[in-house]
Amino acid sequence: MDFVNPRQTIVVTTRGEVELFGKSVKKDNAFTLTWHSPLSYDPFLYGISVHPRRFSFKLLKKSKVFVVNFMAHQYRDDVLLFGSESGLSVDKFAKSKFTKEEAEHIDCCRIKEASAWLECEIIDSVEVGDHVFFIGKVIFSKVNDDKKRLFYLGGGRFTSTI
Repeated sequence: MDFVNPRQTIVVTTRGEVELFGKSVKKDNAFTLTWHSPLSYDPFLYGISVHPRRFSFKLLKKSKVFVVNFMAHQYRDDVLLFGSESGLSVDKFAKSKFTKEEAEHIDCCRIKEASAWLECEIIDSVEVGDHVFFIGKVIFSKVNDDKKRLFYLGGGRFTSTI
């Protein structure tokens, strides 16, 4: 499937209640994604595709919110880390250079170092093959900087905008 690449790589953040060791706790998580797309500009809708077996899928279903964090190429290694470990057992933020901060308009965290953010409320979800496509209404968006964005080429290789 490398012929569909390059695709801009993002980190999606979400928050939700989960059961850990018999206790209900609020947990933040972040995961790397390349299957995402703007869907409409009026209203501004954005979609992300997530596999149902992922820990983040459970958080998305419960919280009904997410933040799309557009990342610069310089954070490639941390973005790769966020896509290779499960947030159920690992605090990815503690292992990365990223700073977690509160989103401005939804109950979710975002990544302070992101080049731009989309804060989204989930308005629908659709099963598409082995994934679920979450459709988010963009509640707030902000550009933080104009650094070169990260794009996935396939096979563990990345590039940036020129």
